[in-house]
Amino acid sequence: MKKDLISLANLTPEQLPELLALTNTIKQMNPAKQLSYLKGKTLLMFFEKPSLRTRISFEVAMTQLGGHAIYYDLATVPLGKKETVEDTARVVARYCDIISARLLNFSDTAKLAAYSSVPVIDALSDKNHPCQIICDLFTMQEKLGKDLKGKTLAYFGDAENNVTHSLMHGTALMGMNMIIYCPPEKTFNPLEEIIMETNKINTATGGSLKIIHDATTVDDKTDIIYTDSWMSYHINPEEKEKRLASLRPYQVNDQIMKRVKKETLFMNCLPAQRGLEQTASVIDGPQSIVFDQAENRLHSAKAIILWLLNINI
Repeated sequence: MKKDLISLANLTPEQLPELLALTNTIKQMNPAKQLSYLKGKTLLMFFEKPSLRTRISFEVAMTQLGGHAIYYDLATVPLGKKETVEDTARVVARYCDIISARLLNFSDTAKLAAYSSVPVIDALSDKNHPCQIICDLFTMQEKLGKDLKGKTLAYFGDAENNVTHSLMHGTALMGMNMIIYCPPEKTFNPLEEIIMETNKINTATGGSLKIIHDATTVDDKTDIIYTDSWMSYHINPEEKEKRLASLRPYQVNDQIMKRVKKETLFMNCLPAQRGLEQTASVIDGPQSIVFDQAENRLHSAKAIILWLLNINI
C-alpha cells in the first residue's frame, strides 16, 4: 500500500521510531554502499516557497542514493491554475517514483497525496513540516539517547507555525513533554485542531503538552530549548515591529539559559536571526546543536525516501 508523509499525526508511535532508526543506519553507512538503492528512481520536487536546506538535502540525498531529483519551480507554472491539482498529481505520478511538495497551502499537499499513485512528502506547508521534525528528533536521540520518553522540550516564540505543529505531533509520538512559551494572542498560539490531535496522541503515549505565556517560568527540568523565526516568509514585513513587540519577552537569551541546566540543548531549524528569536551568545554558544541539526536533514531525507519507497537496506 502507498505511504505518504504529509503529517506526523498520520504516523503511529511505532512508525516514527522506525524512521529514526533508519536515519541512524543510513548516517553510519559507508556512502559508497548507498549508490545503488535508488538507481533509476526519480524524485519530483514542487517548490512554491523558497528553500535552502530542504532543496539541497533532498537533491543530495537522491544523488548519493543513486537516483535523480527534478526541481520544479511553481512560480513559472502555478499549481492548480492551468490544470487542477488532482490532474497534476495523476500525471506526474506516471513519470516519477516519489514527489515532494513545499507549498503554501496544506490542502494542496493533501490533494496531491490523495490523487498521486506514488508517495508524497510534505516538504513544508502552512500547517506542517514533518521532515524537519524527523531530523530534529533524530538529533535529540544522538545527544540525549535513543529513549526520548519523558524528556522535556520547551519551545519559545511564535507557536502558530508549521514547525511548532509538527514538533507537537513528533514529541507526542515519542512520549515527550512539550511546553510552549508564547504570547497570549491567538495569532501566536497553535491551531486548536493541532492541539486536539496532539492531546489524542499523548493519551496513547504518555506524553504531555502545556502552553504557558510566562517565559520566565522555564526551569531546570528542561532538556531541549527550541525556537524558530519570528518573521517567516509569508508574514507581511509591515507587521514586523508589532510582532517584535509581542515576541521580545520570548527571546532565548542568556537569562533564559541560566534558568535551565548546563546540559540543556539549544535548537533552531534555521534560518536564524541573531538578536531576534535568540541572541548570538546562545546560538553560537556551547549548548547549541543547530549545525548538527542542519546536517541531519540530509540523513533523514534519505531515510524518508527509502522508507516511503519500502526499500530495505
